[in-house]
Amino acid sequence: MRLLLNALLSAAVVYAAILVLVFVFQARLVYFPQAERVMVATPLALGATYEDVELQAADGTRLHGWWIPVRSARGAVLLFHGNAGNISHRLDYVAMFARLGYATLMIDYRGYGQSAGTPDEPGTYQDAEAAWRHLVEARGVTPRDIVIVGESLGGGVATWLAAQHAPRALILASTFTSVPELGAQVYPWLPVRLLSRIRYGNLERIGSIDAPILIAHSRDDDVIPYAHGAALFAAAGPRATLLVLNGGHNEGMLYSRAEWGDTVRSFLERAATGVVAR
Repeated sequence: MRLLLNALLSAAVVYAAILVLVFVFQARLVYFPQAERVMVATPLALGATYEDVELQAADGTRLHGWWIPVRSARGAVLLFHGNAGNISHRLDYVAMFARLGYATLMIDYRGYGQSAGTPDEPGTYQDAEAAWRHLVEARGVTPRDIVIVGESLGGGVATWLAAQHAPRALILASTFTSVPELGAQVYPWLPVRLLSRIRYGNLERIGSIDAPILIAHSRDDDVIPYAHGAALFAAAGPRATLLVLNGGHNEGMLYSRAEWGDTVRSFLERAATGVVAR
């Protein structure tokens, strides 16, 4: 009996220690910037001209991004990437939106790529706001000509920004309902909902967005289950369009699939004219 009690006590101590570590260091489970911050390519690899952009968030954090213009642009895309890598890993998005006639501003969150600082949820929102201000104030883009795009973790940033402003449209690729809900599925043996200090509450926020919304999600997503995309679509209301894809979360990425490009083109054409239909 004593051995059993000692074993249970030891297990309880270990479990409590894990809870403390998860609570204190949970940012390391959410954000994965490259330690070396290497830029593997630039838009020049696509034959595109671009400008290095230096922004400053409201708290003074210096941010880096790229502005990729196009001739006779139909609008501007503001792109927020996922939780790993940096903007240099998302050039295929730039190529697709350029073909559709859209200029692109893509930024690295604080702590990613060549941006300073350390990532956290409030900080990424400040980063998004700085990027929005740059488009509107420095580039002279009207809000109704801005399409906000977020992939995976970037969907949480994009949804927050779209709820603060009135963009032309919002595109979410493989996005979760919230970090606590996703974490509870990934770590069912932990009280994630109680421990989580990082939320990105997309489900509670999406219904307040005054813009057409395209939600793209794969039924085979092995990182963020398809149920998250379906729940976001249901909560978004009649202004939302759902694109159901196949393949894993990182399997070729969405932008390499023909149905992705075709649906985005059709969606943006409708959004530009104010005509939205499921």
